[in-house]
Amino acid sequence: MMFEHKSVLLRETIDSLQVKPNGIYVDGTLGGGGHAEELLGRLGPKGRLIGIDQDGDAIAAAEERLEAYRNQVTVVRSNYADIEEVLDGLGIGRVDGIYLDLGVSSFQFDAADRGFSYREDAPLDMRMDRRQGLTAADIIAEYDEESLHRIIRDYGEERYAAAIARQIVKRRQICPIETTGQLTDAVRAALPAKALAVQGHPARRTFQALRIEVNRELEVLERSIDIMIGRLVPGGRLSIITFHSLEDRIVKNRFRENENPCICPPDFPVCVCGRKSKGKVITRRPVIPTAEEIEANRRSRSAKLRVFEAS
Repeated sequence: MMFEHKSVLLRETIDSLQVKPNGIYVDGTLGGGGHAEELLGRLGPKGRLIGIDQDGDAIAAAEERLEAYRNQVTVVRSNYADIEEVLDGLGIGRVDGIYLDLGVSSFQFDAADRGFSYREDAPLDMRMDRRQGLTAADIIAEYDEESLHRIIRDYGEERYAAAIARQIVKRRQICPIETTGQLTDAVRAALPAKALAVQGHPARRTFQALRIEVNRELEVLERSIDIMIGRLVPGGRLSIITFHSLEDRIVKNRFRENENPCICPPDFPVCVCGRKSKGKVITRRPVIPTAEEIEANRRSRSAKLRVFEAS
């Protein structure tokens, strides 16, 4: 199966970086290389791109797609959370721009054996990086009911999280839940008829919650934004595409706090905490896909792009 991913907000993202022909840029979620290819087309011969991804399938696909730019691209299999180690290992200090596309690729959704999708019965996996140990099946088997409830409620924003967690625990005592089909059946059994009647797959939120927990997605994003801003040259930009409200809230808040980190009480006449701004938020409102892009790629409909410029 070919690695496929339609790059969302492609031109908007690369435009937001204000690409310098001889600059150094980091694609922290390389995927199939769509954004990278667009950026490389704007670089001069001395420009450079560092591509990071934790998915081996994505790495292979991107290296093939970007073969024409092989002298300007360095591909590293890692997590963008480790950007400092990656850059230090390459002898690179600060860079001109960094961007992230936090969406799951079409390939990952559509490859049944990856276990991301509820549309085909497959092993419950959901690991972005297959080298790690924890899978979705492990979470379903090992987490207690309270923990399952919390994850599905907080990461899936699922109204019926308590009932779903209770049903999972009840069923796993009889038979292990090891496939996407078994999990989907458990979710359906937990939901009332009115919830099953609404549009959208009933297990979508539960699958989202498990994927986030398996890959520590929100934790990684939260701790990485300040680090990435710190590796930008003055005027360098960090552009992040999110796909659900939890991610977008983190990006929005971290950008705002980097722009105005002062913790002095509002009634203080002058700042005494000594915290200095690290730059400015470029996107007061997020950039969203056009109607034409949504029509061409339904998976883009929830995408939001936010941009920060370092000082």
